[in-house]
Amino acid sequence: MAQKKASKNGGLYDKLTAYGDTEFSKYLRTVFLKSMGYTDDALERPIIGIANTFSAYNSCHATVPTLVEAIKRGVMLAGGLPFEFPVISLHESFSYPTSMYLRNLMSIDTEEMIRAQPMDAVVLIGGCDKTVPALLMGAASAGTPAILEVTGPMLTGSYQGQRVGACTDCRNFWGKFRAGEIQEEQLPEITDQLGPTPGTCMVMGTASTMALMTEALGVMLPGGGTIPAVQSQRLRHAEQTGTQAVAMAGSGLTLDKIITPEAVENAIRVLLAIGGSTNGLIHITAMAGRLGIEVSLDRVDQLARETPVIVDLKPSGEHYMQELHEAGGFATIMRILAPLLDLEQKTVTGKSLRQHLDTATEWPQTVVRPLDNPLSPEGGLSVLRGNLAPGGAVIKQSAASDALRTHTGRAIVFESVEDLAARIDDPDLDVNKDDILVMRNAGPIGAPGMPEAGYLPIPKKLAQAGVKDMVRISDARMSGTAFGSIVLHVTPEAAIGGPLSLIETGDIITLDIPGRSLNVELSDETLKERANIRDHKPRRTAPSRGYAKLFDESILQADKGCDFDFLVKK
Repeated sequence: MAQKKASKNGGLYDKLTAYGDTEFSKYLRTVFLKSMGYTDDALERPIIGIANTFSAYNSCHATVPTLVEAIKRGVMLAGGLPFEFPVISLHESFSYPTSMYLRNLMSIDTEEMIRAQPMDAVVLIGGCDKTVPALLMGAASAGTPAILEVTGPMLTGSYQGQRVGACTDCRNFWGKFRAGEIQEEQLPEITDQLGPTPGTCMVMGTASTMALMTEALGVMLPGGGTIPAVQSQRLRHAEQTGTQAVAMAGSGLTLDKIITPEAVENAIRVLLAIGGSTNGLIHITAMAGRLGIEVSLDRVDQLARETPVIVDLKPSGEHYMQELHEAGGFATIMRILAPLLDLEQKTVTGKSLRQHLDTATEWPQTVVRPLDNPLSPEGGLSVLRGNLAPGGAVIKQSAASDALRTHTGRAIVFESVEDLAARIDDPDLDVNKDDILVMRNAGPIGAPGMPEAGYLPIPKKLAQAGVKDMVRISDARMSGTAFGSIVLHVTPEAAIGGPLSLIETGDIITLDIPGRSLNVELSDETLKERANIRDHKPRRTAPSRGYAKLFDESILQADKGCDFDFLVKK
């Protein structure tokens, strides 16, 4: 049955260019649309925008052109008219200084293009780390009905009989290379296998984390979080997404009706249960903030104490995303987590999570564990506080070493990412395995952009001696594919005067994950004296123009999602 035609107040007659004559605006728009071959009948249909995030710089989005065609097919089969349009595309490995620096710019681009162009609903195509939150932040602010489709994870490769994949295994091999366990001539063969297909990282990195969190939020059709990028099922899911977008046109089912405080808490529960990326916490905070929903770090930590890690996936476990998909994907996670979730929350289909779970097939599997036999009794993340992080810090405890969960050591301080790179492998560096590596000025303002530099490398001389992990602390972020006893997001950051700016090499720091604390053994008086000295030193030069100036003047701290202050809904 053909879809009902759009009303004259919607579709292509919406958001008319301001010429001072409404009828002339409609007339002129029709002229240019007909120049592309559209008929009058086509132009009366509901209009579905498709935010195309393809870029030759973004390998995670290499399949986007085929996804767009599948989405278009679904739109047209349902009686709608698809219009794809470009928005910024970000890839973590191809964005200087970091894709996080550009996430808010992508969100602004998305919001303004949705606002500026006629569309009754919009399909958002995300994948690589920052694209999913950027798209949803923009769409949430724009207020047009929106539905998400992700590109999906890569398949795994094989190196000398060992199953491997990006990017946890990337880091494993690089650590072995730095330790002298593999040789440089082996690297080309290794890199041939780490990313064998298009798609996002096939471990529980930020892309996989955001895919599952957004399915928990209800903004993606069921099953979409885990389908591999290169499987035909991904295209069928994309077609169904296009069809659903037409159903949403004119429905009023905007993201503010789906992303409720209860839905946000569901997503945080899932983040904790899957051993997800610490980036997920920053992104959900920013997404919620666009709708006036506050995420409290104290509440996150409370949820972490109640929510076990149940997904056995790298880097916290052993499996890959393909196996999670074969185990039933998000539905399996939701079924086991059901006692901890609010399953009455609405999704983009208009149905609740519970209704979707009731129709999901179940079969025996070993990737997602029962609540009484978890991978870890507490959630993947812990929130730390203390005199070193009064605004909070985060550690991915599910990927930390048991022996370092409580640790006291001497600080070895690096002033910046550049200072770390220059000195970390100096054979004369005074460092031992019990020391604590500290890097500062790598936060939202300090770097700028809060790069994924928190995965401080083990000093080469210690790596070659067999050291695999050390406590590391910074105001930076870390890729969700990484592992180790690494404290991140120290707030407030050093660049705005946080206590991290006062630490000196030789100071004694204590990390206590069970006690949720991070402290330096210095008196308040000593910290005040050092702050007074610091405040009398020349300040850094602030950017004077362009996006850098906007970023520097508007960026919020990690605990507020690193959004721009003027974009957060009050």
